[in-house]
Amino acid sequence: MKENLNKATTGVILETRKLLQDGRYPVKLRITFKRKQKYYTLTLESIDNTKETTEAIQEIYDVFGIAKGQSITLSKEDFNKVMGNKPRLTFKVLRSFLNSYEKLAIETINSLSQFTFESFEDEYFNKSTNNKDLFSYLSRTAEEVTKADRISTGVTYSATLKSLKTFTEKEVLPFDEVNVTFLNRYEKWMIDKGKSSTTIGIYTRNIRAVVNKAIRDGIFKGVYPFGRDRYEVPTGKNVKKALTLSEIGMIVNYPAIKGTNEQRYRDYWLFSYLCNGINIRDMARLKYSNIVDDIITFQRVKTKREKRNPRVITVVITKLMGRIIDRWGNKPARPNDYIFPIFSNGLTAKQEYSIGNQAIRMINTYIDRIAKDLEMSQHVTSYTARHSFATVLKRSGASIELISESLGHTNKQTTQNYLADFETDVKRKWAAELERF
Repeated sequence: MKENLNKATTGVILETRKLLQDGRYPVKLRITFKRKQKYYTLTLESIDNTKETTEAIQEIYDVFGIAKGQSITLSKEDFNKVMGNKPRLTFKVLRSFLNSYEKLAIETINSLSQFTFESFEDEYFNKSTNNKDLFSYLSRTAEEVTKADRISTGVTYSATLKSLKTFTEKEVLPFDEVNVTFLNRYEKWMIDKGKSSTTIGIYTRNIRAVVNKAIRDGIFKGVYPFGRDRYEVPTGKNVKKALTLSEIGMIVNYPAIKGTNEQRYRDYWLFSYLCNGINIRDMARLKYSNIVDDIITFQRVKTKREKRNPRVITVVITKLMGRIIDRWGNKPARPNDYIFPIFSNGLTAKQEYSIGNQAIRMINTYIDRIAKDLEMSQHVTSYTARHSFATVLKRSGASIELISESLGHTNKQTTQNYLADFETDVKRKWAAELERF
């Protein structure tokens, strides 16, 4: 019989390619479409909240050691008994769970007007959990913020979801499992994987955000796991990221060959530094209409989206900034054209995000290469430009209020986080003054 390539098919299989430490293999749902196959981990979940279902899960645990919410794994012998013609006792009970998962997959496939693996996954896992687990909330939040053109935020929610699935080896995570012990274990796992405290903070803040939403929706009914004496979201370490004024001067005077990418991305870094430490994506969005006389005015996209009255940032165009615009700016200088040839009119938010990432990667590559050639001790990135702008102003005696306004912050504590410590040699001079008796 000829295979119908336009129809997705299902199957429950034992993935014998992946032998676990206990001698078992994962039991997975296999979906085949146009000769492409994808495999999904099956997790023992309640079909309903009846006493019979609860007792069935307990029976499966007693015989196979598979608990509620845990991935289903079996030996080859047990899997053959479960999937045989006449399974008996607990083997029959587990078979009924596997059949229910495959039945739901078939119903999901039939409900789709056009099958794609992505649409199947969204519909299937939402149906299987009734949208009431942590993973579903993370997935929907990622989708919502992405649709609102908050692409980078959507990326962090998707990354959080992927990380948690790798950690738990589950496709579903009930909210009642999200407790202090779970969060501490997850943090330790990320530390062991080499994740930075900044990344850990982003992921656990995302978890906290969806838990708070689940509470508002009346879904989360457990003990709130966040806060003092519970789980505290870590904050990133305030690592020195600012360059000194003399180091910035060395970058300005670096003998980059004219017209090369080295010169272009060095200049982009310098423009970011001089333009109040502007974010690279915000820099890419600058148009000639943002320039009036020798002043650039703009609003940070981040705060413009989040606040009703976002702060307008004003920048005086210096001679060096003017030369960079003359060297690399789009010509002719029409009001509705972007200043720099990074973005072009008509791009979607996703396209802007992708192109912006590429520009950041190129700037980071060349500026760090230049810094190493100049024998600077620290790793230099596009973010260093923003910290350097704030710190140079601080060392020059500018007030926190001025620096905060220049950065577009509404909270002075945020500005403080940007400011690196004074150099050690300056502190030595101060210490020496203490002994000038």
